Amino acid sequence: MTESFRRDGEYEQYENPYQGARQHSSPVNPEWPPPPAYRPAQAEPVSTAPDTPAWPGGHQAMAGGEGGGNGGGTAVLPTVPAEPAPGAAPAARKRARGPFALLAAVAIVAAAIGGGTAYAFQELTGTDTAASSSTTASVVPSSKKGDVASIAAAVSPSVVEVGATLSNGTSTGSGVIITSGGEIVTNNHVVSGAQSIKVTTSDGKTYTAKVVGTDSKKDLALIKLEGASGLKPATLGNSSGVKVGDTVVAIGSPEGLSGTVTSGIVSALDRDVTVSTDENQGQQQGGGDGNWPFQFGGRQFNGDTGSSTTTYKAIQTDASLNPGNSGGALIDAGGNIIGINSAMYSASSSSGSSSSDAGSIGLGFAIPINTVKADLATLRSGSTS
Repeated sequence: MTESFRRDGEYEQYENPYQGARQHSSPVNPEWPPPPAYRPAQAEPVSTAPDTPAWPGGHQAMAGGEGGGNGGGTAVLPTVPAEPAPGAAPAARKRARGPFALLAAVAIVAAAIGGGTAYAFQELTGTDTAASSSTTASVVPSSKKGDVASIAAAVSPSVVEVGATLSNGTSTGSGVIITSGGEIVTNNHVVSGAQSIKVTTSDGKTYTAKVVGTDSKKDLALIKLEGASGLKPATLGNSSGVKVGDTVVAIGSPEGLSGTVTSGIVSALDRDVTVSTDENQGQQQGGGDGNWPFQFGGRQFNGDTGSSTTTYKAIQTDASLNPGNSGGALIDAGGNIIGINSAMYSASSSSGSSSSDAGSIGLGFAIPINTVKADLATLRSGSTS
């Protein structure tokens, strides 16, 4: 039957399955094509055109006539496109995938550069940019969020002790490393009037530091270590996301005790704290011991602030702060810096109190980190306002 009609070169690849077999005497339409030399693997519909399924091995839809399956019309064989060889995708498709693959790669890289990984990116690129993240990022593992020991282990290497030699004594405070090259944020009152500055890192190394810029109106200063590299910068968070009751950790050097860790909660937000802008005021009132005078709620604490003052919005915390914590880190549950500790009430400055009364009573204040980040460009420019 397969020899009844064949076009030149057509179906050459098929063997005649009926050769030598008994032929049926039923009428044969010479225009019908020969059957395939194999039985289809399955009788699944093959879509050849919209709404026109073709059933392999079954009757084909007829066109060009009114007859049924026994003749009268011409069978229409669907043209099935050849399957591409494995791995041989069309060039156009490969080109189309390029931009999407590139976008996916960029998205992955962008996602990676956040939270604690900003420091790694900074080290690879050699830039001297402060690592920053939102409060949703976590420097500590998510399973350890809020764990004081984990926070202390992650952030302590980024907090230093700052010792300033003054004309009438010494002053001890703290600072936060913000770049691997040794840029450190501290309070202006810690280094104001300093003739020389020594900084001690958590591993015991000592560096000489120079003042880069100061802003007495915000009680902020930026200093830079000489000959430092490969330091671990802290991750600056987002203080606008801080809520009353949030867990916080404070790290600093109270009374010269480097790396002291305390914890508590955020007691209040947007407290108006007034401090002196006179570089000699703190030295006169506090004797260089870190008891920086400030005003809050119409009252003065730790001595007289003098006539030249400035007021800023502060985060209030009950984490224990003592003289020497100034310039240190206030940290959220994820290990991000949310404030620079700046003022604390010391009972020993009250009238009639004795030295045994000295110490934290749970009334401390920190400059919001968003204020610090907004002021960095000014400080880096060398401004000494």
